[in-house]
Amino acid sequence: MKKLKTLTISHANLTGFLPKYVHSNLTHIDFSGNHLRGTIPTSITMLDSLESLNLSSNGFKGDIPISMGDLISLKNLSLASNSFSGSIPDSISAIPGLVHMDLSSNQLNGTIPKFLSEMRNLKYLNLANNNFHGVVPFNLTFMKRMQVLKVGGNSNLCYNHSILSSKLKLGIAPCDKHGMPMSPPPAKDSSSADDSSDSDYDDSADDDSSSHKKEHHHGPNKVVLGVAIALSSIVFLIVFLILCSKCCR
Repeated sequence: MKKLKTLTISHANLTGFLPKYVHSNLTHIDFSGNHLRGTIPTSITMLDSLESLNLSSNGFKGDIPISMGDLISLKNLSLASNSFSGSIPDSISAIPGLVHMDLSSNQLNGTIPKFLSEMRNLKYLNLANNNFHGVVPFNLTFMKRMQVLKVGGNSNLCYNHSILSSKLKLGIAPCDKHGMPMSPPPAKDSSSADDSSDSDYDDSADDDSSSHKKEHHHGPNKVVLGVAIALSSIVFLIVFLILCSKCCR
């Protein structure tokens, strides 16, 4: 099948391992939502024309191979919801056009590499629900360039509050002077906000909450005013009836 460009077999209850040979003309591979296991073979990382690789929601484990950096045409990479461990390989920095990378819900550890903030085409980065620790290496320039950034669910990860504002809602705590989280991370992860919006730094929820509180604050005043008007009307009616009865006599 030398002319095949796109291979999608997702949510098909596939079991076993990835094939040891894949044709080099493939540009899109999607094996997501199956029961595949094992590690990523070199047959995948040798595809220098591959633009999209989705292996999410399977049973893959082991390290992300260093040879992943050989996928020089890659734009979209999703390895989410597996059991990958180890650190993010430095070789990924050699993928110049990478736009979307989802490594969430694995067992990755170590610190988040600084080279990620230097990947100028990267717009979507999801590292949530892993075992990363230390200080996130991102600055405001990187944050403004991102469309989606998720790092919540890493209990030992924190951010430098002198560089990044708490309004960014990263779902992690600020760092103390030792580079450790000052307090437990918020119970509500920032990813819940992304269910309705592809931005991890949207303050609209806070604005809606505060405006609701303001409206609620004015509620009792209206009730009191209504009761006062009603009582005044009753008193006026009683006085009017008394005067009418005297006039009739």
